[in-house]
Amino acid sequence: MAKTPRMEQIEAMLAEDPDDAFLRYGLGMEHASAGDDAGCVAVLRDLIARTAAAPYVPAYLQAGQALVRLDRTDEACAVLRDGIAAAGRAGTPDALHARGEMQGLLASIE
Repeated sequence: MAKTPRMEQIEAMLAEDPDDAFLRYGLGMEHASAGDDAGCVAVLRDLIARTAAAPYVPAYLQAGQALVRLDRTDEACAVLRDGIAAAGRAGTPDALHARGEMQGLLASIE
């Protein structure tokens, strides 16, 4: 799939700050918006790996949703389970909200 101008902008910003989790998440969402769920998953898996010490919890939810759209249910379940655990460790209100959403999605696909 061809890159959108927005993807190119985000990639240029990431070249200057490769550890910016928000930018990397935005790149993943841009792929999803463009209908490139495989690209979305690749970017979000990279983000999840890069932020293992301090997880970027929304990445798990969005990766799980993209995997469901790709009909890769087993992978989606694994990502969601990991995300639920990461959200529990984070313990912030936003993380706990995302955990609830991941639990609901997981229950709907198991």
